[in-house]
Amino acid sequence: MILIIGATGHLGGHVARQLLAQGHTVRAMTREPTRAHSLRAAGAEVVRGDLRDPDSLRAAMRGVLAVVSASHAMLGAGRNASSRVDDEGQRALIDAAKDAGGAHFVYTSVLGASATHPVDFWRTKERIERYLIASGLAYTIIRPAAFMEVHAYELIGKAVLAGKAAVLFGPGTNPKNFVAAADVAALVVLTIEDERFRDATVEIGGPENLSSRQVVAVFERMTGIPARVVHLPLPVLRAVSRVARPIHPGVSRILQAAIVGETTDQRFDPAPLLARIPLKLTRLEDWARANVAH
Repeated sequence: MILIIGATGHLGGHVARQLLAQGHTVRAMTREPTRAHSLRAAGAEVVRGDLRDPDSLRAAMRGVLAVVSASHAMLGAGRNASSRVDDEGQRALIDAAKDAGGAHFVYTSVLGASATHPVDFWRTKERIERYLIASGLAYTIIRPAAFMEVHAYELIGKAVLAGKAAVLFGPGTNPKNFVAAADVAALVVLTIEDERFRDATVEIGGPENLSSRQVVAVFERMTGIPARVVHLPLPVLRAVSRVARPIHPGVSRILQAAIVGETTDQRFDPAPLLARIPLKLTRLEDWARANVAH
């Protein structure tokens, strides 16, 4: 039995379906089981659970040989704040796995996780990596780049395809890496099945580094119409982030991440990964043409 936390999310859903397709038994944990009809229909056992509820985690762990943690609350606030989910909740999940007898724990971190990162979400991810390593569990840490489904399509491309103005943070000229959730899921499945990836950290990104302006151009090619683009200056983002922090720390965090994304090196070279693992990484335009109606 493989337990997936966040099974109705972008990554968790792909992991669940790929594991089921390969004949694995899957338990999908979600806060909202009503959103998991397709997973249940595909053969998954669906259970209600919450990283903020240790009892639900202990119940979900029964009979589990591997755990995939694919849930986060980067944009969360209040009871769903990142500190409660991404820090306290992940620690509780690791503790529950250890108490249940030591399942292989696959943790989805983030590319660039560091104790000195300017955004707290990346620092939290690094702390949980260290907590997992110290737990004594067999582990695999996956560090993916930004998911193209969210950061390229939802935040930029969706507006272009709808004929609306695409809002870019800053000048939109800094190259960033975007990875398809299905590609990350393929890596997760491989790390579960291949013991070479026990007690290892694996970084994954897409095959190309694109600026936000280049992302706009990808979706312009799909519509054949020049897009309207609005730029939010970085000083404005910094000011809004400061004001938002006490009101909604999740929004403040997203704006901070946008500033970092436009002012630091966000590129990723997949060559070392592909030298070890024969993955086929998806280009943004190929993903968009296959998954988005236009």
